[in-house]
Amino acid sequence: MSAVPVLSVDNLAVEFRTRGGVVKALEQVAFDIAKGEMVAIVGESGSGKSVTAYTIMGILDPAGRVTGGAATFGGLDLLNAKEEALQEIRGREMSMIFQNPRVALNPIRRVGDQIADVLLQHGGVTRRDAAKRAIEMLARVRIPDPERRAKAYPFELSGGMCQRIMIAIALSCAPKLLIADEPTTGLDVTTQAAIMDLIAELGTAQGMATLLITHDLGMAAEYCDRIVVMHAGHIVESAPTAELFAHPRHPYTARLIAATPRPAASLSGLASIPGNLPDLRRPDIPACRYEARCERRQDRCSQALPRVLGDEPGSLVACWNPL
Repeated sequence: MSAVPVLSVDNLAVEFRTRGGVVKALEQVAFDIAKGEMVAIVGESGSGKSVTAYTIMGILDPAGRVTGGAATFGGLDLLNAKEEALQEIRGREMSMIFQNPRVALNPIRRVGDQIADVLLQHGGVTRRDAAKRAIEMLARVRIPDPERRAKAYPFELSGGMCQRIMIAIALSCAPKLLIADEPTTGLDVTTQAAIMDLIAELGTAQGMATLLITHDLGMAAEYCDRIVVMHAGHIVESAPTAELFAHPRHPYTARLIAATPRPAASLSGLASIPGNLPDLRRPDIPACRYEARCERRQDRCSQALPRVLGDEPGSLVACWNPL
């Protein structure tokens, strides 16, 4: 890992004010991403993966607010930066691929124009050059007949094509950081592999740091250098990929891995994770939010959340009684 990470998140805390009470969505979230590194955030739906991404990008829902911590990108304090400063770097230095491209893309603008919009905003190019670069980006993400496809509207393209358009938009200005939020949701297996191969290939070629948000541990294992495991707004474990799968230390991580289908295994061999995510509006929520679901819980689990460093760089586990 490089001495100065591209992105550094430290003790990030976020809450949402709702009619039902205050939801403590994130607490003590901390991780770094180095140049050229791909890091996955994994966990169940509702664990805080997307909230983390939206907070980093400065596009958190108006009901949410950051209550603590820091997020630094290239020396810029993302949490305290003015909106003008964030608009300057979003799309140019840090970009995001959203879960649903059909929702993220403008339905009444041709896809080539949508790529050109980003280039005109950040690339310092003429409109003619932007149109040419848009076609080049479509070719780069392996869309056939890019000149014709550039004139298409999103509704005229398949889900896989729209996802490639989103990647083209995100990568058009060669960002230093790419956040990919479930970039293969709803796509067939072949298209999923092609899109992930493309992200990995472009990340290596450009030295781009990539934060992959996914619930698919198999995908994370295949493409990522390190994995960050989240549960109910907490990071419970972080480790290099090979180490995490060979020796998971947090009980939740072990349960996630056991619940992940394997090519040679039968469905009967899958193990479920007992219980549900806790209600994050509870005023008496325990320090370890996995406590009620954990077979290794101790009395002190409800009182404090430890951060035990592992033997490998970037390795930690938040558990009093790890495996």
